[in-house]
Amino acid sequence: MEKGYIQVYTGNGKGKTTAAFGLALRAAMSGKKVYIGQFIKGMAYEETKCTELIPEIKIEQYGTGCLVGRNPDEDDRKRAKAGLDCCQKALSSGEYDVVVMDEITIALYFHLLSEEEIISVVQSKHDKTEVVLTGRYATEKIIDMADLVSEIKEIKHYYSQGVMSRKGIDC
Repeated sequence: MEKGYIQVYTGNGKGKTTAAFGLALRAAMSGKKVYIGQFIKGMAYEETKCTELIPEIKIEQYGTGCLVGRNPDEDDRKRAKAGLDCCQKALSSGEYDVVVMDEITIALYFHLLSEEEIISVVQSKHDKTEVVLTGRYATEKIIDMADLVSEIKEIKHYYSQGVMSRKGIDC
């Protein structure tokens, strides 16, 4: 790639991480190296198994799990900061063609990271590295910084009918 762009997938609908993984898969299948840093998440979801089959994709997780119903603690902040440092290295090194910062805007929403820290790291990216930021509640400054922004809007979700996450489909 001659130039890497900044993409943001945000909104309250399902599919932000799925879209980012789809882009990662497409990039890897074309021979590009991909780094996926997952903020908040700390368990092996089905999609994380892709590294067993696709060596072009590297995934690291920096979370302890869902923050809904609990206040973040110092460990959450330390993990998010360490994750941001890992993403900064991946972005600036030139080693990766694509870097996904999954749920980064949720880390911002829960005050684990500052908007300025995130923007600084993204702006440190290698010219040819594409970066994807995902998560609800993308701020105006993050949206302004991006070259492409997609808002995933929930119209209807079976979760509201009591259907829990289904292995291989939702998680």
